[in-house]
Amino acid sequence: MLLKRIEQWDHAYFCRLFNRSSSQAVLSASYWLSKTADGPLYLLLAVTLVYLEVTGCHQFVQLLLCGFAIELPLYILLKNGIKRARPADVLTTTVDAYIVPSDQFSLPSGHTAGAFVFATAVVLYFPALLPLVLGWALCIGLSRIFLGVHFPLDIVAGAILGAVSCITAYFLQG
Repeated sequence: MLLKRIEQWDHAYFCRLFNRSSSQAVLSASYWLSKTADGPLYLLLAVTLVYLEVTGCHQFVQLLLCGFAIELPLYILLKNGIKRARPADVLTTTVDAYIVPSDQFSLPSGHTAGAFVFATAVVLYFPALLPLVLGWALCIGLSRIFLGVHFPLDIVAGAILGAVSCITAYFLQG
């Protein structure tokens, strides 16, 4: 009964957010913002920091690598173990996704998980950037809802997965 209520809330909240994304400006911004979490930007930033010899960059890059090494297998296990259908597959009468997702299942959001691995690593090494990277990571999650490929709880799960993976990596590095 509780799980059904949570699912109903998740669907209703998704619909409220998704319906606000119908303007072309919001969709375009969501699309391009979501692209920043595809992965290559992380590599570009890491290489740039090393090239510029930013203090602490080597440890930061190691943390990113370790964080993603923890997050990615867990993401794959969760995604393929839970097998939660995407919004367009569940809410067929009210939702058509604006993009084609990279895989079949919805929970957790991989883009959000990756964004939170990155944001957590940035905050651990460059804490002054907290408002910027946290805002960016949250917007990544919101963009995935606006694009119609994730429910809100997929975003929450991705955020938790990413942050916990990075924090675990940080403590493993000692």
